[in-house]
Amino acid sequence: MAAAISSVVVVVLVVVLVLPAPSAASPSPYLSPATLVRNYQNMLSNFKIFVYTHPSNSKPFDSRFPAASLFYKSLLRSRFVTPDPAQAHLFFVPFSPHTSARSLGRIIRDLRSAYPYWNRTLGADHFFLSPVGIDFSSDRNVLELKKNSIQISLFPVVSGLFIPHKDITLPPLIPPRRTPPPENPTAPPSILGYLRWDGTRGVNFVSQMKGDPDFLVEELKSEGAGQEVLRRSRSSRFCLFVYGGGEAAWAWAVEAMREGCVPAVIVERPIQDLPLMDVLRWCDMAVVVEGGRVKEVLSGVSEEKWAEMREVGMAVAAKHLVWNAVAEEGAAAMDVFHMVMYQLWQRRHVVRYARRELSMLD
Repeated sequence: MAAAISSVVVVVLVVVLVLPAPSAASPSPYLSPATLVRNYQNMLSNFKIFVYTHPSNSKPFDSRFPAASLFYKSLLRSRFVTPDPAQAHLFFVPFSPHTSARSLGRIIRDLRSAYPYWNRTLGADHFFLSPVGIDFSSDRNVLELKKNSIQISLFPVVSGLFIPHKDITLPPLIPPRRTPPPENPTAPPSILGYLRWDGTRGVNFVSQMKGDPDFLVEELKSEGAGQEVLRRSRSSRFCLFVYGGGEAAWAWAVEAMREGCVPAVIVERPIQDLPLMDVLRWCDMAVVVEGGRVKEVLSGVSEEKWAEMREVGMAVAAKHLVWNAVAEEGAAAMDVFHMVMYQLWQRRHVVRYARRELSMLD
């Protein structure tokens, strides 16, 4: 499992398995390439998931959460779903993102009464999809769900709503590329750091960057990145975004990666919820840096290291951070949906929580 990335480091994205491979000199984008190749094929052949049905929990996700909605639809029509719970490695608990804590507690209570599977592990072999994450609760059933089951939510997750090494985050859903990927630059980028800012977080250090000719700061527009924004991304060594700035900021970071701009994440605390963090070697793709040290850290990245990060990031963005309207099939299918499924496959050997750990909550 990937260790938490220090807040004093700089983050850049990584590359994936079967795609236009980076040059031999570039580092692997994977934490464990040999393990990934072997286990991924095993997952495609064997992984089975049982999906619960309940009158209150079958509502589809709405358009406010496109990535969560597409994951939900992709799961239901995938080869992984089985009607036989005896074959299942994991159990999926679907419920609307608008479900109250009280109603959620009732859903879990009904599942544990109608089926034998929850009580075997107190929900540790179950998972659920909640775009913003759920909080801890005094309700025993919701607490078991939060503490034991695997939560899938959108990156970034509000502090306190994500449990590292158990929970998973979804990359944002961004439009497919309409132009060919950029080639290696013939001249060094003219801008050190390019930031599209939402006007909220990091006011102090952003004001300093606005007066520095090495940085370009623009307001993050809700309509997304246009051609001019993509051109500026290609002209910049690093594309900055403030951690916690919401899904729109991260979506732009992924688009910037596709254009060959290395992401730099401005943080105030360690990051533990990066998408595909159990699979990709993020330290070779992105830079994580504290707000007060942005220029110092970015200026310290050598030309050779930056070129490696750029190459790896473009490869990863082209292969593993792609959402397909219909998820790919076959051994080479390593799009977002299948990489998230792989992270679930890694978690199928769950820790069995002892009943006495929750007995005080009765």
